[in-house]
Amino acid sequence: MADPALARRVAELREEIRGHDHRYHVLDAPTIPDAEYDRLFHELRQLEEAHPELAAPDSPTRRVGATPIGEFASVRHARPMLSLGNAFSEAEVRDFVARIEDMLGFDAIVFSVEPKIDGLAISLRFEEGRLVRAATRGDGEIGEDVTHTVRTIRSVPLRLSADAPALLEVRGEVYMPRAGFEAYNRRARERGEKELVNPRNAAAGSVRQQDPRLAAARPLAFFAYGIGECSLARLADTHSGVLAHLRGYGLPVSALADTAIGADGCLAYFERIGADRRKLGYDIDGVVYKVDRLDWQEELGFVSRAPRWAIAHKFPAEEALTRLLAVDVQVGRTGAVTPVARLEPVFVGGATVSNATLHNFDELARKDLRPGDTVIVRRAGDVIPEVVGMVPERRPPDARAVEPPTQCPQCGSPLLRDEGEAVIRCSGGLVCPAQRKEALRHYASRRALDIEGLGDKLADQLVDAGLVETVADLYTLDRATLAKLDRMGERSADKLLAQLEQSRDTRLERFLYGLGIRDVGEATAKALARHFGSLDALVDASLALAPYFTGEAALDAAGRKALAGEALIQVPDVGPVVAERLYRFFVDPRNREVLARLRSAGVHWPEQAPAAGAQGPLAGQTVVLTGTLAGMTREQAGARLEALGAKVAGSVSKKTSFVVAGSEAGSKLAKATELGIPVLDEEALLALLAAHAG
Repeated sequence: MADPALARRVAELREEIRGHDHRYHVLDAPTIPDAEYDRLFHELRQLEEAHPELAAPDSPTRRVGATPIGEFASVRHARPMLSLGNAFSEAEVRDFVARIEDMLGFDAIVFSVEPKIDGLAISLRFEEGRLVRAATRGDGEIGEDVTHTVRTIRSVPLRLSADAPALLEVRGEVYMPRAGFEAYNRRARERGEKELVNPRNAAAGSVRQQDPRLAAARPLAFFAYGIGECSLARLADTHSGVLAHLRGYGLPVSALADTAIGADGCLAYFERIGADRRKLGYDIDGVVYKVDRLDWQEELGFVSRAPRWAIAHKFPAEEALTRLLAVDVQVGRTGAVTPVARLEPVFVGGATVSNATLHNFDELARKDLRPGDTVIVRRAGDVIPEVVGMVPERRPPDARAVEPPTQCPQCGSPLLRDEGEAVIRCSGGLVCPAQRKEALRHYASRRALDIEGLGDKLADQLVDAGLVETVADLYTLDRATLAKLDRMGERSADKLLAQLEQSRDTRLERFLYGLGIRDVGEATAKALARHFGSLDALVDASLALAPYFTGEAALDAAGRKALAGEALIQVPDVGPVVAERLYRFFVDPRNREVLARLRSAGVHWPEQAPAAGAQGPLAGQTVVLTGTLAGMTREQAGARLEALGAKVAGSVSKKTSFVVAGSEAGSKLAKATELGIPVLDEEALLALLAAHAG
């Protein structure tokens, strides 16, 4: 008599596996990843092998899959469509090859090797060269008639070449290419429709649609990997020869199919395919090794569930189950606030994973992920791990949804979200600890304060050592402190201090750009500086917008109309979005404190009278510069043109007045020519500037 506890465990495993078989093969709604199914199946098979008295004829280990769904006509396969046994390690592959060598009495066996496509197994029946029926694998003996949907797959030929046998059953895999899967989901998101879970499930669900028009709208493809019934006694003497014939008949066969000798050859192929796996346009979950000689396949025969002459060597599982412990909030270098999953550590994709990206709070809500859930984690190669879904039946009763935060967890600044965007962002650019390094890098960049020597590595050191909290702290650094930093020394410290001293004398537009206010780029900073003439005037105009932006709701039509009368909106390139960015920045007293400290440190610029409107001989004209100028930089040329009243833009449009083209000008010159816009070379530019000099 078997141990009652073991008998109960075997019964539980059989029932659980049958349920998963039904959800996967019948409902197309799996709730666990393949790796978890393989683990359950492996445990059941080991128990049955160790305790033969527990074996049963209806055990899932004696079958291939599940029974077909009732809505489709049943198809009995002339030859069973059996699945393959799995190998998960080099040792298991070597054992497989050694068993075959022992049974055949030969060494250096030649194997046909090919990628294992991650899709849905299909049988295609051709009579007199015409496709007459397509059927799913089903339970291996009986499948479902899906001819109506498979006919919509463009890579499935409706007619074979004239030399094809009178009767030929082709077996292969229907799959969804990654590019098509991503494009379909992108369109689904735009329409507010349900997205596909992964390419494998997408292929299975598409083939089993009742309406072939729905299947036709999905980007499916097909690879042939073998044959079943055939009117010829034998197409070829080897499996690789069969694949060559199938190619000749017009059927798609993987270009990666090859042959290999012995265990070493098979394992080398596995490594080669694994290294290029992410470059493929479709998902594979392993490679398949088959004894190439067909007479040896017949001699080796079958076990209850799989052929002895073939095995699937699986890659490390890319999906696994674990528990979602918590959802933390992470603030990135640019202020983007994203939820991060904290997980019970799980081994997946060749590494132990304890954190995974959740992308944004809309994605978190769409997937309905809550702390305590059992979740499916995916990690493919070097791709950042992500949570792709949860198992509903395992949700604890006290699981609560996660609400998006309204304040930055790092600095307490308000979090802002633009209409139509999924990402929420911290508004405390100058004072947020998470954004310090990015704020320093941007402030010191060439088009801002131009502090040479203050790059990413030094910015990291200054922040990590606690020497700099805001950009104002740069001007408190001294020689002794800097010289102690890694790879600095006294000479480097002196150079940086000289650069900091030089940066104190700047221009207002450079300073505004260097503050890193979102959506205030170089052109907008120039427009603001020219319009207001001083920082104080800009701050006053920004704070005057308080009645419009005190709440979180976006402006309605009436609010936008009223806002249009404010001074800030009179600036070219400034609309409601940029106006709100400026208000949110200057209304924060911490930002104003940083500005005061910068000015106290001696950062200054020439004040000028506010612009009364566009003035100068080039007023009202828009200029684009492209290519390399010999006598000056493009920035210098732009400044001289702006001094004459022109607006310098970054792209060519119908509103462009003329384009200045230096050497090696590219697409902007081509577009100007296409639109018929006047083009000046450097000589003509110099003549124009000279004509208006003084």
